[in-house]
Amino acid sequence: MYGNITDVPGVKVGHAENKNAITGCTALLVENGAVCGVDVRGSAPGTRETDALDPINAIDHVHGICLAGGSAFGLDAATGVMHYLEEKGIGVDAGVTKIPIVPSAVLFDLFIGDAHVRPTAKMGYEAAKSARVGAFANGNIGVGYGATVGKMAGPQFCMKGGLGSASITGKEDLVVGAIVAVNAVGDVRDPNTREIIAGARNLETGSWIDSCAYLAENAQSQALQGTNTTIGVIAVNAYLTKSEAKKIAQLTQNALARTIYPVHTMLDGDTIFVLGTGDKSYSVDYIGHLATRVMEEAILSGVKSAYKLAGVESYSSIQNA
Repeated sequence: MYGNITDVPGVKVGHAENKNAITGCTALLVENGAVCGVDVRGSAPGTRETDALDPINAIDHVHGICLAGGSAFGLDAATGVMHYLEEKGIGVDAGVTKIPIVPSAVLFDLFIGDAHVRPTAKMGYEAAKSARVGAFANGNIGVGYGATVGKMAGPQFCMKGGLGSASITGKEDLVVGAIVAVNAVGDVRDPNTREIIAGARNLETGSWIDSCAYLAENAQSQALQGTNTTIGVIAVNAYLTKSEAKKIAQLTQNALARTIYPVHTMLDGDTIFVLGTGDKSYSVDYIGHLATRVMEEAILSGVKSAYKLAGVESYSSIQNA
């Protein structure tokens, strides 16, 4: 077991970054296809192919998911993932060619680095080409490379977010994995202690600017719409219908509500995908319970593993100060 989402059979993960521009993308490949559902809870999402995942629509399986920085510009990265899968002959058979189905979600990481350089189709292709089963770093990697959190009082008070992944085993060989890029407007708290571990921070005093308290006192945010979000994927080696996958995605949003304060705001685009790669049925509530737990773990790992970048402090940098 690698302790990440690739512990779920059929799932590969690859990353690519532009470290000078401080942006990146992450590709998840399910080359044998997977049933997929999605729940979009934030009010400023940047997504692609999510309508196809509605249970009333025809597409039954997806072949990959792309998570990227670059705001709406970063949706181009999914095209590169599609090209890679097409070259391998993977996709929906349309007679004249095979069309890979690759839903995507993006986050805004233009505050640090070069705002004019974003993930491209080439970067998406590189991420897909590097996808494999195995261990990978958390924190400043892939889509999480330029992620930040705690922008309610303005981006100048933010801290480093990042990419996190985790897995958990259940009964009867069930494996549930999560991967998430944490780029929230709110603060990240430990769900057990409710203590802030990363968020808005007064640079002069080193004290926290509680984002919920700030909002209550000022009645508005200093963050801009569409400049924040938490995007992630749950994978499970279970048989799921599209309706069941969507319900599990809804349940998994509880993990965000337990770790991010505030969450699902008008300023966030919080989006969770769920992949079912197996052929054995389990209780939806049971899978949802495990998915919520493992997503919490992934969120904390992404933030705690991030390191200081471009002058933006991180959990590890303030712990070691």
